[in-house]
Amino acid sequence: MKINNIKLTHLAATIILTFSSFGAYATESQDQTLVNKDQVNGRVEEAKGTVKEITGQMLNDKSMEVEGNIQKNIGKVQSEYGDIKQDIKNETKKNK
Repeated sequence: MKINNIKLTHLAATIILTFSSFGAYATESQDQTLVNKDQVNGRVEEAKGTVKEITGQMLNDKSMEVEGNIQKNIGKVQSEYGDIKQDIKNETKKNK
């Protein structure tokens, strides 16, 4: 399997954008209350899944691609669960 420079550049860009968006989310969240573990762990898993999925595409490895997609979606669900918990917590504080 030969990987060309375009595929490597695409992978590097994906990794950088994934982690940059996580950093932007963390900065945005500082204005409100702290993020919870589910939000952080979910977004980390989502990022790892995205990288694994794209790596599988680049290497033409279907099982890695599917595994990455599943990991990405599980992370997305976990982070959304954390978002809901945080919203409830924020609303509870407002109503007190």
